[in-house]
Amino acid sequence: MNYEPKAICLKNGQSAFFRTPFVTDSEAAAMMKFLSTCAEETEFIIRYPEECTETPAQEAAYLDNINQSENRLMIVCEIDGEIAGNCQIVFNNKIKTRHRAEVMIGILQNYWGLGIGTAMFEEMIRIAESRQVRQIELEYIEGNERGRRLYEKMGFVQYGERPDAICFKDGTMRKEILMIRKMCS
Repeated sequence: MNYEPKAICLKNGQSAFFRTPFVTDSEAAAMMKFLSTCAEETEFIIRYPEECTETPAQEAAYLDNINQSENRLMIVCEIDGEIAGNCQIVFNNKIKTRHRAEVMIGILQNYWGLGIGTAMFEEMIRIAESRQVRQIELEYIEGNERGRRLYEKMGFVQYGERPDAICFKDGTMRKEILMIRKMCS
């Protein structure tokens, strides 16, 4: 699924550009660098940096698959030619669950607090509404207070927990917190 490109103004006055990911080896390499950096900067990403092992060709194929999908959309946030963040919305396509969608988001630490997360969620919510989605769901790792505040600001509420869902290298266990945002109907 493709996204109509959009420029946004950040809290610091800087411009950012939201767009569909390009399906090129250079974009794929930039995306892998972005994912690895996100994983280095916070423990709240599902992978460790060393698990970001796809080749540029594999990542390009993944991005192409998303772009060609009717039920998945990725939005890349680019600032001065660098990937600063991305988000993804996945729409369920079965009759009994197509009223639901799942969202994910990641932003590099240098760009935290500039309004990118809010703007990305606004876009995902707008797109979900255009598809008559009734609820958006997400999961986050216990302790991610910055994320939790953003999700609550965007109308998400906690509805459950998955105990011991995350096991860090040192053996520490964390819950996954399940959140939902009901849409106006």
